[in-house]
Formats: sequence, structure tokens, C-alpha cells
Amino acid sequence: MASSSSMLAVLATLALLLSPAASALSSTLSPDFHAETCPQLDGIVRAAVQAALTSEIAIAAGLVRIYFHDCFPQGCDASILLNSTSSRETALGPNLSIQPRAMQLVESIRSTAHAACGPVVSCADITLLATRAAVVASGGPTFPVPLGNLDSLAPASQDKVFDLPSPATASVAALVQSFGTRGLGDVADLVALSGAHTIGRSQCGSFSDRSQRADDTFSRKLAANCSKNPDRLQNLDVITPDLFDNGYYKALGFNQGVFTSDMALVKNKTTAPIVKQFAASKDAFFAQFAKSMTKLASVPKPAGNVGEIRRFSCLRTNAQSVVLIDTAVDAVDEEEGFAASA
Repeated sequence: MASSSSMLAVLATLALLLSPAASALSSTLSPDFHAETCPQLDGIVRAAVQAALTSEIAIAAGLVRIYFHDCFPQGCDASILLNSTSSRETALGPNLSIQPRAMQLVESIRSTAHAACGPVVSCADITLLATRAAVVASGGPTFPVPLGNLDSLAPASQDKVFDLPSPATASVAALVQSFGTRGLGDVADLVALSGAHTIGRSQCGSFSDRSQRADDTFSRKLAANCSKNPDRLQNLDVITPDLFDNGYYKALGFNQGVFTSDMALVKNKTTAPIVKQFAASKDAFFAQFAKSMTKLASVPKPAGNVGEIRRFSCLRTNAQSVVLIDTAVDAVDEEEGFAASA
């Protein structure tokens, strides 16, 4: 049994977690939500992201993927960070060597921001800000994001997590229909958000349907490369893989799209002109990408903006953290008890 001092510590933690700031319902979202409560937040995020990208540029792609797969199912609520490894792998793709480091960066920023400002910034907001900073640091455009989002109390329901057609194999019609259910009904949203592949990489298994067809020079090259090294990571933008620009669209013009869905954008009569426009004008791509990312960050939440601010870890709810704290306290008390009886 825990000692009285240990129990007091747990009760104090519970009181903190049950305070109004920890579990609340908020409907006011704004890009300036944290201007007064944490004015240094943007600087904290930018510094952390820039340092991370200096050591590993691929983290930028990981953040963009987390942003998309968190916001698309049920609005931006950091629910993707709570999912089990198996379900998260299915949602985010198999590049788990990148995803955990991107998630750890979000958690590191939470720790720094809470130390500087108190527990006033959610993991959902940090994910949005970190992704924007990564896009900008990689050469892309900035864009406004609505802040004041609360963190989900549970992982996203599985039907919502898997509601998105496979970005690798889905048809344009299926993707347009799916995007339309989330307020992204403009076909330009689909084409622009696909442009995030400009800094992406993927494993051979995720584009095997394209490489195994071997119906053009590039697909045969993909097949040959994967045959030599099945574990290799393929750049999704073969022109400027580490720079956020319009190289992805230029590559599509040369039939150098890695995913079947990439090539579908070139072949579809509705999306092909947009691909051509973005290939010719980086400014046009950036303008639409910024608009679409803001729309993605504004996907409606079925129950409204309800939840908490995760105070101990972005990867666990506050209630889960309390269980871990209580368990740790009991373990310490047992060790103290053994020491006293020795």
C-alpha cells in the first residue's frame, strides 16, 4: 500500500487533472488563441523543429502525415497519437522508423511549452504548429491554423481511422468523394494535399501494385530497385526529395509518380490540368496548399471541441498517466519498505 505522502501526491495529481483547464468543452478556435497565455509558443515550436530537421529532414514528412491522419478522421484532436502501434501503422503507413521520431518531437515540444507557459497548449495544437514549421523550414509556404483544440480522451474510432481510401491505390473518384465528406470538396484540395509527397518517402510494399505492373520505364526502375533492396525507402519526389516545392508535379509530367494514385492525378481529365498548373507555377501550388491545409485543420469534430489538455504525455490521456504515476509510487513504497525491514 502507498504511504500517506505518496497518496497525497496522487491526490494532488488527480486534483490537477480534474481542474477546468484539464477537461473542458471549448468552441472558440483562433490562430491567435495562445497569444496571451503562451506568446513564446511559435518560437519554441520553430526552434525545436529546425533543430530536429537539421539532424533528420525526413521528420518533416512524418509530421505532415501525422497532421493529415489526425485531422481527417474526426478533426484535429491528437487522437492518432493515442492509437496502438498496430492501428497507427495501418493509419500512418509502415514507415515507423520516421513516425515515432516525429511523435517524440511533438511530445518534446509539449514538455518545453508547458515548462515555459504552464499546461495551456494541447498536443493537437502542437501537432498543427510543428507541421507548419516543418513545411516552412523545408521551403514551403506558411498557413494559418485554428488553435485552441482540445486533446481527445480516446483514440479515434476505427471506422473513422480507416475511412480514408488508400492514398497509394485509390482512384481519383474515391479520393474526391472521401475528401468531400470532410469539407475538402474542391478537387484542387486533393491535388494540392497530394503535393505533400514532395518531401515523402515510402517502402517498397506500399507501391508494389505500381512497380509490379512494370508498364513504363519508371515502374520497371522501381521494381528493379526494390528487387535489389526490398527495405529501401523510395523518394516520392524524385526531382527534389528534401525540398518542399513543386518538383512532385514536374515528376508526374514525366510519368515518375511512385503511387498508382499519383499517376491517376495525371490521367484524370479533372485533375490533370491542376497538376499541370502546379508543375508550371510553384506559387500557384503554394497558394492552394496553404488554403487546403487550413481547411484540413478545420475538419468538423462530431462532438465539438471536447476533451482535455494532456499534461504528462501526448501519447497518453491524463487518466492513463495517473495510473502510471500511482503504479510508480507503489513500486517506490515497496522498495522503501524492503529497505526499512532489511
